[in-house]
Amino acid sequence: MENVVLDRAAPDRQGVALKAFARIADAWSLTLREAAALADMSESTWKRAKKPRFAGDLTRDQMLRLSAIIGLYKSLELYFNEPISRDWVKLPNRGPEFDGARPVDAMIAGGLPKILRVRGYVDALRGGI
Repeated sequence: MENVVLDRAAPDRQGVALKAFARIADAWSLTLREAAALADMSESTWKRAKKPRFAGDLTRDQMLRLSAIIGLYKSLELYFNEPISRDWVKLPNRGPEFDGARPVDAMIAGGLPKILRVRGYVDALRGGI
């Protein structure tokens, strides 16, 4: 996928997305490695990015990842009660997208396409499909 940097008018959106993703990473108890991999960043970049006033630019791919993960988080919160809504991404799953793997591992291995499919999968569950 292209490594296109978003325009300079987007820092506010980037900051909001990074803040939301940092909260999700905490809620899901993601390791530094897991959170960085989901965001398609090195661990050192993720450490900097999760702090207020991060000066770096996110690629379009990174913003799409964060957006999809935020949507996935919201869907899980609507579909499941705690603690399942928070633990779901780290539990082995026999659903069609996971083949027994933990959703977080499947999303890391499959990148943005898998993240989008997992979000769609949970949205379909929520919609009763």
